Amino acid sequence: MVSIIMGSDSDLPVMQKAADILTELQVPFEMTVVSAHRTPTRMFEFANNAHERGIKVIIAGAGGAAHLPGMVAAISPLPVIGVPVKSSNSIDGWDSILSILQMPEG
Repeated sequence: MVSIIMGSDSDLPVMQKAADILTELQVPFEMTVVSAHRTPTRMFEFANNAHERGIKVIIAGAGGAAHLPGMVAAISPLPVIGVPVKSSNSIDGWDSILSILQMPEG
């Protein structure tokens, strides 16, 4: 089981592409909004318990400074794939890309 998470509803168009691929490959998944900034307690609980719920990998999308993938990777023993999302207040998406690429290993 794969968990697709995103920082806000506005990230859905990008993250839906991951869901479409998983559907095509018949890989079971869940998709939800978990914000590192607006709902940090929920994010911590999600990351801490995902493996106990049978999740095998987390795909985390976020815009701006893209804290979500790194924060989840710091808490969860699962592999986390960070997806940069170009947001309305971003630097053409480069801030998200560079933030994810420069993230220390979990």
